[in-house]
Amino acid sequence: METDGLFSLAPPDARAAAPADAATAGFGRPAGDAPLPVRMRPVTLDELIGQEHLLAPGAPLRQLVTGASPMSVILWGPPGTGKTTIAHLVANATDRKFVAMSALTAGVKDVRAVIDTARRERRYGGPPTVLFIDEVHRFSKTQQDSLLAAVEDRTVTLLAATTENPYFSVISPLLSRCVLLTLQSLGEEHVRDLLRRATTDERGLGGAVTLTADAEDHLVRLANGDVRKALTALEAAAGSALAQDVTEIDLATAEKAVDVAAVRYDRDGDAHYDVISAFIKSMRGSDPDAALHYLARMLVAGEDPRFIARRIVIFASEDVGMADPQALLVATAAAQAVQSVGLPEAGLNLAHAVVHLATAPKSNSVTVALGEAMADVRAGRGGPVPPHLRDAHYPGSRGLGHGRGYRYPHDDPRGVVRQQYVPDDLVGTDYYRPTDHGAERAVGERVPRLRRIVRGLGPTTRTPANGPVTASVSTADRAAGGARAADESSSSADSSPGGSAGNGPGESAQVGSAGVGSAGVDSVGGGSVGGDSAGGGSVTEAGDSSATGTVSVSDAGGASDAGTGSADPAGSGDGAAVVAGSGPVAGGAGSSDDSGDSAGKEQR
Repeated sequence: METDGLFSLAPPDARAAAPADAATAGFGRPAGDAPLPVRMRPVTLDELIGQEHLLAPGAPLRQLVTGASPMSVILWGPPGTGKTTIAHLVANATDRKFVAMSALTAGVKDVRAVIDTARRERRYGGPPTVLFIDEVHRFSKTQQDSLLAAVEDRTVTLLAATTENPYFSVISPLLSRCVLLTLQSLGEEHVRDLLRRATTDERGLGGAVTLTADAEDHLVRLANGDVRKALTALEAAAGSALAQDVTEIDLATAEKAVDVAAVRYDRDGDAHYDVISAFIKSMRGSDPDAALHYLARMLVAGEDPRFIARRIVIFASEDVGMADPQALLVATAAAQAVQSVGLPEAGLNLAHAVVHLATAPKSNSVTVALGEAMADVRAGRGGPVPPHLRDAHYPGSRGLGHGRGYRYPHDDPRGVVRQQYVPDDLVGTDYYRPTDHGAERAVGERVPRLRRIVRGLGPTTRTPANGPVTASVSTADRAAGGARAADESSSSADSSPGGSAGNGPGESAQVGSAGVGSAGVDSVGGGSVGGDSAGGGSVTEAGDSSATGTVSVSDAGGASDAGTGSADPAGSGDGAAVVAGSGPVAGGAGSSDDSGDSAGKEQR
């Protein structure tokens, strides 16, 4: 039966009598004026190059071609890797009836007609039928469903080819009835061997031209693993050379024939390392135009896009880091797109990431921090893990003191508590030093407050490059990593940038309440500051050169509490602040967090 998009092929011993449309479709004996890739197709399995993992004795591909086992197979691989060539080998190797169709033109009616004919011929003792479907991923679910029964009972042996991932493009029932064979892109040496064979073989150019080393390298890079593309370019170059009455294809002839300039790029030599170095340094130098040039240079030269993606991901943390935390997400998304989309479209994803990283603010603080930490580890610094941080989940761990004294940060309204996390010989070591670039500026404001709370230090004021930043008590608490409860009324001397009880001359403690209101600024030498509270009361602060004073807080109801105390460098903190309302009092005697008695004692 002959229909548009559906044709039958005679067995090898009757090729001369094959129908005219079979040869036209490309599955008969190639004509003398057929394209070079068609003429150079392997006629035996041993001529197949580049798929050695499928050519072992007894491998499914050998069984399929020789007819030793009538198993159905799906061939998955990039263009130019030999899927159609394998179909030709199957068509010409045995006495089986070979029927081919393209998913672009065939429909359910055509599929059912082939199956009905195959079933009828099988019933009367005819040869088995091999059904080849090219671009099977373009078949709809209904069209694929129509194959299931015939493949299941081997009415037909299915040979399907696809460039798309069959796990997404082929229905699971059909996939489970077939053996999936994955074809790999041909390596440079494979493409080179085929070019040389085509130049000398009588089926190809028959020695009419020769190919210089530079021209050969250009065609190999241009092919990028697609042997059909390489042979097509060779044929065009040969035609151009013969038209000029020359028998040598040099680089200039090859460039003109395919209209692609040769890129001076060696994937294993100096050019490879020079270009990738310039690429990284252009992004580091915030020059997106130069970075895009070197990206294009690598893509045109056939560089492995996965290599480029890996370098971009590394750069996102090495040179951008915390200045733009989104950079790593963009870079990893581009790397994933390279895996799932592939070239040429994935070039857009790589360019997207390159522009983002080149224009992003830069910081190498993460790189420096990790380097210093690893240097300390290699130098032997870093003792045992503190007992309160050790694993306490296995039987007997509690008896060893594991986990004893551990403070759960979420139990504190700020989400941060005073606690030693590093080994004893690393106490006070700072590895991470934020910059003022981009988003890291906000991190730089937060880190000193976090360290002050965690380490139980006195107040630390960080002055960024563009001037001091003043924050209220509630702002400081949020910056330190926690938020205060809406109805909490307490001071937080150790989470404010201005000062802390027990800090010595020239600084005053800030006192405020989220429910009542807050006010407070640094005072030097003496004086008082007053501010209205949201509840109608007032907050006053007084201090002299010895940092001794009285703090009084009054609410709208007229009730007031007062406390008087002396904040000395030892930081006793008794009576540093008394606040009206409920909630813990920061700086009070017996406080369990990092205020009062520890505010000045451990200041560095």
